[in-house]
Amino acid sequence: MARRDTTPARLSDDPRGDLASLESLRAGLAGRLRARRAEIADAVFARFRDIGFDPAAGENAEYVAGSRAAIAESVEYGLGAIERGEEWFGSIPPAIVAQARRAARNGVSLEQVLLRNNAGHTVLEDFVMQEVEPASQRIVLRGVFGTLGALLDHFTALLAHEYQRELERTRRSPELRRTELVQRLLAGAPADAVELGYELDAEHLAVIAAGAKAREAVRALAAGLGRELLSVSPGDELVWAWLGGRRPVDIEALARLVSCNESTGVSMAVGGSGRGIDGWRLSHRQAQSAMLVAQRRPQALTRYADVSLLAAVLTDQELASSLVEAHLSPLDGHKDSVVARETLRAYFAAGGNAATAAAALRVDRHTVERRLNSIETRLGRLLHSCRAELEVALRLEELGAPTGPSGDGQSPAP
Repeated sequence: MARRDTTPARLSDDPRGDLASLESLRAGLAGRLRARRAEIADAVFARFRDIGFDPAAGENAEYVAGSRAAIAESVEYGLGAIERGEEWFGSIPPAIVAQARRAARNGVSLEQVLLRNNAGHTVLEDFVMQEVEPASQRIVLRGVFGTLGALLDHFTALLAHEYQRELERTRRSPELRRTELVQRLLAGAPADAVELGYELDAEHLAVIAAGAKAREAVRALAAGLGRELLSVSPGDELVWAWLGGRRPVDIEALARLVSCNESTGVSMAVGGSGRGIDGWRLSHRQAQSAMLVAQRRPQALTRYADVSLLAAVLTDQELASSLVEAHLSPLDGHKDSVVARETLRAYFAAGGNAATAAAALRVDRHTVERRLNSIETRLGRLLHSCRAELEVALRLEELGAPTGPSGDGQSPAP
């Protein structure tokens, strides 16, 4: 049988060269890059952090989530441009437009928006250099980099236009103006309490509510507790609110009120009580952290005090994944990996009491003790020395961290 020639097609240096071959080479390059889409998106997000985009430093959770969606759509759009050329440029994906508008509402400067856009462009060029075939590198890169340069200009103009348009709309609308004032105040700028219509020299409890009836829910909460209310809506079905007064909010009374209105379908995250402007800001950051958990495990009320450690880890997705991997991967690869996790959860929920855990699992105490001894052997550590880490790792896994036992680990342990 004759050997098939797998040498990449070569193009002449003549720009009028074989158009069909050029299109084929660009399509092949786009295909190889498309197989690495998730890796490219992660690299862009990491580059954002390198230039000052840090969710742990106070960027709001909605904006961070919007960035991930916009990055994913930007990468796919860029790959389409690589494959088809700049004549193909069409409507910018909606997530990108929405993120530019969200930046304007959230007090992110246009300079920072464009800096991040440029950073994403640079990352994509780096991946192109990795994937372009040496035999066709010269002519393909000439065309692809020309296309990407035109795409950068296209994005820059559109992002600036949408950002300025949203900024003007914000300034014309009293509600959006109020949201802008709150954003500026959260970012550290001075604000006029009279213009806000809310007393800042007081005790504050921040609430973030998500759902179709979020606005009504926070109003009912403030009325039920007899508190002054400051609320803004930075996104669809999302409300940021503060409950102000002379004394800290009674959290148990708040929980009872939320429980009575649980049927509304609104999910609330609350921070801790704080006094003055610094307490006002900190309580909101705590509520945002709690909302990271609430988004993954929706319920009527999520209190920062109950999920603070879990929320802190969730601000960094890579760190969260590595924590799960480090502490739970030793349990994988065994037929009883699922049962091992169930046993740990029951044991921790029982406060470290094997008999109580056994009752919850409907097995005898000796069975639980054998399982725990086996788990310690796999971990190479005693449970009491890594209990906090294991509990957090198990909770992260329940919330959807990308590691865990395979589906074949269902057999019961002895």
